[in-house]
Amino acid sequence: MSEEIVPVPGEEPNVYPINIEDEMSTSYIDYSMSVIIGRALPDARDGLKPVHRRVLYTMHELGLAYNKPYKKSARVVGDTMGKYHPHGDSAIYDTLVRMAQDFSMRYPLVDGQGNFGSIDGDAAAAMRYTECRMDRLAEEMLADLDKETVDFRPNYDEKEQEPTVLPSRLPNLLLNGSTGIAVGMATNIPPHNLCELIDGVTHYVDHPDCTIDDLMQFIKGPDFPTGATICGARGIEAMYKLGRGSILVRGRAEIVEYKNKEAIIITEIPYTVNKASMIERMADLVNEKVIEGISDIRDESSSDGIRVVIELKRGAMGQVVLNNLYKHTQLQTTFGANMLAIDQGRPKVMTLKELIRCHVDHRFEVLTRRTRFELAKAEARKHILEGLLIALDHLDDVVAIIRASKNRDEAKTRLVARFAFSDRQVDAILEMRLYQLTGLEREKVEAEFQALCERIAYLNGLLESPAKIYGLIKDDLADIKAKYVLSGKRGDVRRTEIVPLEGEVNIKDLIADEPCVITLSQRGYVKRVPLTTYREQRRGGRGITGASIKDEDFITTVFVAETHDTLLLFTSQGRVFKKDAYEIPEAPRTSFGKPIVNLLELREGESVVALLPIRSFETGEDVFFATENGIIKRTALAEFRNVNRKGIIAIKFKDIPGDADDEAAEADADDAQGESDEQTANDRLIQVRLVKESDHILLVTANGKAIRFPVSFKRTDAEGKERETSVRCMGRASAGVRGIRLAPGDAVRSFDIVTDQETLLIATENGYGKRTEFSDFTMHHRGGGGMIAIKDDDGRNGKVVAAHAVREDQSFISIASNGMMVRSPVNQIRVIGRAAKGVRLVNLAEGATLVSVSVADADDDDEAPATPAAVPTPESDAQTADDTPATNHD
Repeated sequence: MSEEIVPVPGEEPNVYPINIEDEMSTSYIDYSMSVIIGRALPDARDGLKPVHRRVLYTMHELGLAYNKPYKKSARVVGDTMGKYHPHGDSAIYDTLVRMAQDFSMRYPLVDGQGNFGSIDGDAAAAMRYTECRMDRLAEEMLADLDKETVDFRPNYDEKEQEPTVLPSRLPNLLLNGSTGIAVGMATNIPPHNLCELIDGVTHYVDHPDCTIDDLMQFIKGPDFPTGATICGARGIEAMYKLGRGSILVRGRAEIVEYKNKEAIIITEIPYTVNKASMIERMADLVNEKVIEGISDIRDESSSDGIRVVIELKRGAMGQVVLNNLYKHTQLQTTFGANMLAIDQGRPKVMTLKELIRCHVDHRFEVLTRRTRFELAKAEARKHILEGLLIALDHLDDVVAIIRASKNRDEAKTRLVARFAFSDRQVDAILEMRLYQLTGLEREKVEAEFQALCERIAYLNGLLESPAKIYGLIKDDLADIKAKYVLSGKRGDVRRTEIVPLEGEVNIKDLIADEPCVITLSQRGYVKRVPLTTYREQRRGGRGITGASIKDEDFITTVFVAETHDTLLLFTSQGRVFKKDAYEIPEAPRTSFGKPIVNLLELREGESVVALLPIRSFETGEDVFFATENGIIKRTALAEFRNVNRKGIIAIKFKDIPGDADDEAAEADADDAQGESDEQTANDRLIQVRLVKESDHILLVTANGKAIRFPVSFKRTDAEGKERETSVRCMGRASAGVRGIRLAPGDAVRSFDIVTDQETLLIATENGYGKRTEFSDFTMHHRGGGGMIAIKDDDGRNGKVVAAHAVREDQSFISIASNGMMVRSPVNQIRVIGRAAKGVRLVNLAEGATLVSVSVADADDDDEAPATPAAVPTPESDAQTADDTPATNHD
């Protein structure tokens, strides 16, 4: 509140008037965050909510190991409530019961003895009757807890300490899943198979840059404790890649012959379904004649498993009845997955890779802290042994000093003065017994000292090598796999079968993953053509016809992609759409393609200006934008994972209205616009690329100016805080910052990423161009005026149309306004200085101009490429290069 709070006259000194709206808002926010963080959502590191963690920690304190006697559940509940969780005994007992139910948990963490409920919804016996102890797997969650591997915090009354998270050798959040309803959000994560998870996490440790598709080769999908069948893989894929998905689950049923008629035998039901309620619903539907053909329903389930027998009337068709049961009862359900968990103190919807990454990062920290703890302990013991060895080397002197001393303090003082012992060393010496002075005991001390030296060297080696720590993570997983899976104690047979949904066909699996060229014309015609269609030609060649272009139309964009790539299509108004590359219509080389408005819901005056092929959204890269007015912006690639059919904001322009569904994305836009308000009006997006933090950016303008600056670097300010300078990551709806200061009439044409292995290829509208070393462009801060990139003092070259980073083994595809395409080797273009004018890249027909240039990797064509032309050496970098066609130099 901005108003000064003063006591109410005539009331107690601690009574103040408060605006009820402010108080309710503040209190409700505090309440909701308490529920979200402190009760309802699991921690992504150990997969536990606070109440689960407190129950397990209490059992650990009580010594209820898997091989120890059971204790009454009431004892566990009482200690948990009294020490750590003052929210009522019923909630704590319900938590304990669920952790012991093998139909609720894929891998129970509590070993219960007594009545812990049933799949029919029967309640567990009172806590005074049941007994419990930790399951063996639960002890893996608590391993190394006493080695300072995790932080502890005071309990609610600050008289006890409790762990903020468990060390958890298992990826428990995926292993057992989690369900919870918070304030304004809910989580619903399915359980998985232990062996599959171990294989998947191991693969991630070995290949941290792997994709979710790679992980799905190991982790097939959820594995429910009740078995059943998952129909279709689309829901699983959506859950793993987007964090949310709808999974169709059916009970396992079989149609058999029974007493000269058919019967349906149900042996498995969907996860979380109450069997008794399901049978009751079936009976009601039969009585209401919604489902016909059933004569009897019996529940023959026992301790051996579920068995529900549905007898059919004579003449009834079993498959028809079964389909009706799927349609009208909980024999078929939908599991609405929402992988929401607490990550770094905030709720976050996470993908499969993010959940695995979170677990691996947690284990890395745990093992690092354990190593430091063991190292400190070993060094402390080594220090004491050093003192003991000195004492044993001067045994007679030590004994004489002790015998001559009046008391312990005097002996301690004299020993320290004589041998310079530390306090810990001298205390250990004075506590030695006489038998430890024998020769045999000396050998034991020396052997222990040598072993400690080796142990310390090993521990220091671990701390110096992250790869060795990751190796320990893999060793732990292999140990768990051998202990619980390969030994047969847990069994690793997948309970839930994943079957294709009738009519479900993954189109991507039917399409070959091969390189293709995607072109876009000025009037918005798009097509996809195999890359091998364009044969290589020599520099200066006339080319082959790339498209039959309509009147007043020409190709503006050409891009090389793979057919299985995801295409992010960015528009001039700063929006982005998402399509698979194979969804771009394939057309003959001479065709002009199909209107892109048939694929995207574009606004009036909006056009696609950039296509970005994405193989995976989990690469950790960022999307870098450049606009015509010199504005740049950097946004995390992961923010474009969920792009709906109507498109979303990618970069905000002040004169372009935003979508209603993007209001949440505009929260961080205000502070990003201050630097560039005057430049965002009437601006348009011209290019988009993927970048890493270590990259350098080179912007090139139509007037031949260029500026080079880093994407990001860290500096420490006067207050000692680390700050990111250059281009920080911004939200989708942000407007960006100034990249280059433009002269009147100038505009940014392209930008690229600087590498030492590549050179900069510049092409101009009149068909001229050159290659220049990136080292010719010195580093500057963003926002400067730039330096000369290509000289054009006589107007021969015309405006710059493209600039690309290229390698010697690549080729480039030049596109003219009349539709002609030429593919030429990069190594035919000489490398000359920054201020040189360049050579002819392509012979243009009269009246035609060069409109686009794209780079492609060299490809073995059915037509052999021509021999590179001989290129004369310029006398100096600044000299104007000969513009005679290359054929005249052969």
